[in-house]
Amino acid sequence: MSEQFLKGRGAQKNVANRFFELRHEIRDDFLNFCDAEGEEAESNKTNYIDVFPKTFVNKVDSPDVGMGFSANPYQGCEHGCVYCYARNSHEYWGYGAGLDFERNILIKTNAPQLLEEKLKSKSWQPHPIVFSGNTDCYQPIERKLEITRKCLEVMLRWKHPTGIITKNSLLLRDLDILKELAKLNCIVVNISVTSLSEETRRLLEPRTASIKQRLKTVEVLSENNIPVRVMMAPIIPSLNSHEILPLVKKVAELGALDVGHTIVRLNGQIAELFTDWAHKTIPDRAERILHQIAECHGGKLNDSRFGMRMRGEGTIATQINDTIKLARKKYLKDRKIPPLDGSHYLQLKNPQTSLF
Repeated sequence: MSEQFLKGRGAQKNVANRFFELRHEIRDDFLNFCDAEGEEAESNKTNYIDVFPKTFVNKVDSPDVGMGFSANPYQGCEHGCVYCYARNSHEYWGYGAGLDFERNILIKTNAPQLLEEKLKSKSWQPHPIVFSGNTDCYQPIERKLEITRKCLEVMLRWKHPTGIITKNSLLLRDLDILKELAKLNCIVVNISVTSLSEETRRLLEPRTASIKQRLKTVEVLSENNIPVRVMMAPIIPSLNSHEILPLVKKVAELGALDVGHTIVRLNGQIAELFTDWAHKTIPDRAERILHQIAECHGGKLNDSRFGMRMRGEGTIATQINDTIKLARKKYLKDRKIPPLDGSHYLQLKNPQTSLF
């Protein structure tokens, strides 16, 4: 590992925002900036900034993503996963996709209120809303602020179909709400487990829950009849691709009903960040891994093609996708995630419908 390695962070440098020719300070009436007087320009401290969006539930138009609507209580993510595609979205807020993404966390304090307004809307139908999808709704600051928990309380109050994607065992704090949603068949939880190796986890995802904690989370959810899918996303050739079969076997033993996967893609600024990270953390394997990633995407690290970007192409991608199919057949046969039920919400919203 390089001596330049920045401990506790995924990205090892900042990158300039593509939407600004010069790096400069962004001031906005909607942002509540902390007083940084006396703080070093390149401090490794995490800043938490209140924002007040007008909407919270977002329509997802991508045909490659298995969700119609998402909701993200936080923008930016302290977990610091170096491969995270959401890094690019931080540029729309005036920040960089590198260390800025991990150090400057925007907090949507009014998210529960906006969510309640959405569910009360006359035109809203019970389309499943997935928490996260962009940044983790259970990242470290959630322990203190409980914005995600307050949103889940809204979902339970309205008996609304709910999805969650996370790699943090803090989720179990809200087991009481999840159990009630499960009784209504209104919840599916997706737990991200990219490796069984703690060493790999520390390099790729420095501020996430340990692998042991995540596996325990899968087990506890299953024991409480809460449908859980494990996301092996992303699969990175020559880094975690060899773990597919043992990982699926392990989570199946713990009660997972399904496994999802993607092949890593390095869009936008992520290619530069990942390349820099690879040469600093795994220099002996860096070029081999980068070459194999490119081989999965038509010779490029960056791949934006719908229908291809998540699964890749070529020999290596085919091997990965076929291994996932084999793992499902071998360890998850006859298991499936039950469809979410929106009838409870409709009856609550329109009580007269229960008379028919």
